[in-house]
Amino acid sequence: MTNQTESTVSETSAGPETSARVSVPVAGTAASDHAIVVDAVEKSFGSVHALRGISFSAPTGSVLGVLGPNGAGKTTSVSILSTLTKPDAGRASVVGYDVVSEAAQVRSSIMLTGQYAALDEMLTGRENLVLFGRLMGLRRKAAAARAEELLDQFALTEAAGRRVGQYSGGMRRRIDIACGLVRPPRVVFLDEPTTGLDPVSRQSLWALVRSLKQQGVTILLTTQYLEEADALSDNIIVIDKGTVIAEGTADQLKAEAGSSYCEVVPVDAGDVPAVVTALAGLGEVAIAQSQDRVSLPAPGGAATLSEALNRINDAGIELIDIALRRPSLDEVFIELTKRPSTEIPA
Repeated sequence: MTNQTESTVSETSAGPETSARVSVPVAGTAASDHAIVVDAVEKSFGSVHALRGISFSAPTGSVLGVLGPNGAGKTTSVSILSTLTKPDAGRASVVGYDVVSEAAQVRSSIMLTGQYAALDEMLTGRENLVLFGRLMGLRRKAAAARAEELLDQFALTEAAGRRVGQYSGGMRRRIDIACGLVRPPRVVFLDEPTTGLDPVSRQSLWALVRSLKQQGVTILLTTQYLEEADALSDNIIVIDKGTVIAEGTADQLKAEAGSSYCEVVPVDAGDVPAVVTALAGLGEVAIAQSQDRVSLPAPGGAATLSEALNRINDAGIELIDIALRRPSLDEVFIELTKRPSTEIPA
């Protein structure tokens, strides 16, 4: 049985609904402003220590980006929070419910989608949605009505009668997520949801994440696409070897990797040495590996850029581009994950 189905079967005992408009469940008594709380959680698989006392939280209605290399513990964290795996130590809660002692309440409050669509490929898109609605306790008429709403919302109405096995990758991902939204969740776990998708499909999912956030849904997003975390996340944690090695907004993490720098690209790559000479004394000038541009630290921001441009104009060097740049999240990630454990920030 798929992860999403496992998350929803437990709801059928609540009895059939009379309407496709399903109300969001009320949080447990321990609920706070944080929809996700992880406190000193540990998990081992034999001799492999997947999580080593990991702690983090996500405020209600926010997007938490979770980054880390393969094997860092991202998916294990999601499995624990979605009640698919029990922690060995520590505590975790979702909308105030403990993931171990109140697992059923957690499952009724969340949606989980992984890297691969959890669908019946022999059924049509509409039939998959109706099936999920029935598993969640909706009456047949209500399940059908909810299916039509979601097909329209996800721009799948024209493909509703086709078997899912004939869908493109982007369409399969959209119908997969739509199935998880048959009953509105309070927390959504997206475990590398755009893996293998083309840029257009990825942008569609980005729009969906923003829409869910506007509705007050809390989203935990694990991803290997760092620009995705940069574009969507309110806060980011970086996990490596089962521990959180950095946390902050994208801007804060970039600031840790270094200040802004000025990048200068001459029309003629042969002028690079002349650019270096012109900028001498302004900062620690470095020639890029591509050998066609020069960069230097710009602690003064626009003032540094203006001085660099004046010097280059005085030297009579023609440019293709000169601009202020900031470290990318990719550079931050590489810098953080290559540090020895003794250098990892608390």
